[in-house]
Amino acid sequence: MNYNLETAEHPENLRRVAIDPVSRVEGHGKVTILLDDHNKVHQVRLHIVEFRGFEKFIQGRPYWEIPVMVQRLCGICPVSHHLAASKALDLVVGATHLTPTAEKMRRLMHYGQMLQSHALHFFHLCSPDLLFGFDSDLTKRNIVAVAAQYPEIARQGVLLRKFGQEVIRLTAGKRIHGTGAIPGGVNKALTIAERDELLKEVYHAIGWSREAVKLIRQVHEQDPDLYDNFGTVRSSSLSLVGADGGLDFYHGRLRARDENGETIFDGVDYQNYDQYLGEEVRSWSYMKFPFIRSLGMTDGWYKVGPLARVQNCDHISTPFAEHARRDFVDYAGGKPLHAPLAYHWTRMIEMLHAAEVIKELLHDDDLLGDQLVVQGERRREGVGVIEAPRGTLFHHYQVGDDDLVTMCNLIVSTTNNNQAMNEAVRQVARRYLHGREVTEGLLNHIEVAIRAYDPCLSCATHALGKMPLTVEVVEADGRVVSSLSK
Repeated sequence: MNYNLETAEHPENLRRVAIDPVSRVEGHGKVTILLDDHNKVHQVRLHIVEFRGFEKFIQGRPYWEIPVMVQRLCGICPVSHHLAASKALDLVVGATHLTPTAEKMRRLMHYGQMLQSHALHFFHLCSPDLLFGFDSDLTKRNIVAVAAQYPEIARQGVLLRKFGQEVIRLTAGKRIHGTGAIPGGVNKALTIAERDELLKEVYHAIGWSREAVKLIRQVHEQDPDLYDNFGTVRSSSLSLVGADGGLDFYHGRLRARDENGETIFDGVDYQNYDQYLGEEVRSWSYMKFPFIRSLGMTDGWYKVGPLARVQNCDHISTPFAEHARRDFVDYAGGKPLHAPLAYHWTRMIEMLHAAEVIKELLHDDDLLGDQLVVQGERRREGVGVIEAPRGTLFHHYQVGDDDLVTMCNLIVSTTNNNQAMNEAVRQVARRYLHGREVTEGLLNHIEVAIRAYDPCLSCATHALGKMPLTVEVVEADGRVVSSLSK
């Protein structure tokens, strides 16, 4: 094959096929494919077409408003933004060490978020592809069809997400866009009744999570050629790891490994993230392209999220999840597995770990404490990093003496995976679309590759410099009344 999947020399002579919007993901994105008269692929791009502007419009706001404001980036992973912002602003108020109650309440909130988000993505958004096949009838590729044919699987998915949402409600105050974390700590602890309410369900959550790990492992083993090679692109990986090298979603230091599993950097204080990571802007997307500085823009892109975390860590602290991690490592032959569909397997391992950690935390009486907030020497700047469901999430703020935010930079999980997703859809296009008649089922293969990364496209939109932006006022009948472009 002699074609270029990144740039087409004469795009005006090619046929354009668009997947618009990409379905069963959070936010709005599209894929464009340029084909010649023989259906040979010349270019494939994943475009992020939303523009949010959070980094700009929170400037000038009091810092204590930010943990609640930034949640509005997303309705799926608001807790992650809530906690990353709170961690950054802990440093601004001088809270270098939280009280045990505050830290454990935040951890409980976050692990509830990980559990509910992973359950939502796996059962509601991706299980139709996994259970019915990528080419299955369009009317079957939804959670309603899963509930009809696999009622117990669908039931477990719904109840797992419900449990995670209850954990969030009791720690953050609301299931979505809560207020539980504040700079320096939290504003509530658990009551005994709230703790007992969650303890009634947590063992069910662990059991259902173990079943989910078993299910996705069976799917992989039934068709390893597909699941180990579909859209595979080799790259470096990045994540937080705990002080002991273990998997930790809430706090740790940055570790990056190359495609062979060799260490690029380790033990990095994330306050210095910008010394190790850069961000590139491209004209055709509102999402930036991060890279590891020492490797450069061309070779320095990397993956984040469950596949990176489970393979980057040295161990998992909870027994069932650690056993599942070892099974995964053995399946991969002890080498890094780069297949996007392996994200689903590692995502279920993480969901199991989250359920186990929630159980452990619920047996800790620190959750019932009354020491909630600390403060110290005031600072002007803070960076908060957390492992969100989709990967490593960076929040960076500068605050003036008047308590108003003067600078904000966000690198969200999906932005970190941007290049990896683009490479994956090109690989899928090369293997499944090149020279063939384009069908809806084949186009769904492109979407399957994107969904594997569980992208949150509304979180990821971010632009620097001159980006095209058009605002239109449209009547109810579809007529454009006025239009303004910049």
